[in-house]
Amino acid sequence: MSRAQRRPPAPGVEWEFERVTFSREYSRNVVRKLLVERAEHGGWELDRVRIGPDGTRRVVLRRKIIRQARPFFSYV
Repeated sequence: MSRAQRRPPAPGVEWEFERVTFSREYSRNVVRKLLVERAEHGGWELDRVRIGPDGTRRVVLRRKIIRQARPFFSYV
């Protein structure tokens, strides 16, 4: 899906982003394992991967920011 075709997030949804760079010395399998580890234990999901002409992988991860709604107390 191209960037122009992406739907905007639902109202009230906020994302936290993290940029990670991997050197070309890391194999594809090593990078995959590191990203899976972050996804499973940190709640991150893959947003974008760019591979530069020098072989460097620039990865953008995202996760939803879940805000706790303040409880409504009614005093009688």
